[in-house]
Amino acid sequence: MLDAGVWIAAKDSQDRYFESARLLAVDSGQPVAALDLTLYEVANVLGARKQRGNDAVDLCQLVSARCADRLVAADAELIRRTIEVGAEHGLTAYDAAYVAVARRHDWTLVSTDLADLVSKGLAVAPDAADYP
Repeated sequence: MLDAGVWIAAKDSQDRYFESARLLAVDSGQPVAALDLTLYEVANVLGARKQRGNDAVDLCQLVSARCADRLVAADAELIRRTIEVGAEHGLTAYDAAYVAVARRHDWTLVSTDLADLVSKGLAVAPDAADYP
């Protein structure tokens, strides 16, 4: 499961994780998953913050296509688990949602969020992810 940071890094050649994120998100034939929240995060970072609206739309289309039936939508149980994970690890609901989904499906969470997710052992960085 890839968080928004990985998708964004895969499209930014200046990002420290560009190469490894690209292998995971774009170049690999291996299935990947994402949260529907990822689309909003991509739109916020690329579209609103960086004023790259077309890139945001293109990347959201890529996320949707690559994830297909593994684009996970929130439901009541996921919200409950998100709140629990957030309280347990001191995370925002956004970060906790990625952890909750990864745990629900027994997926590895890949994230560029070193401070809140990787350092706590809740995710692995793109350059540490297991891929072909």
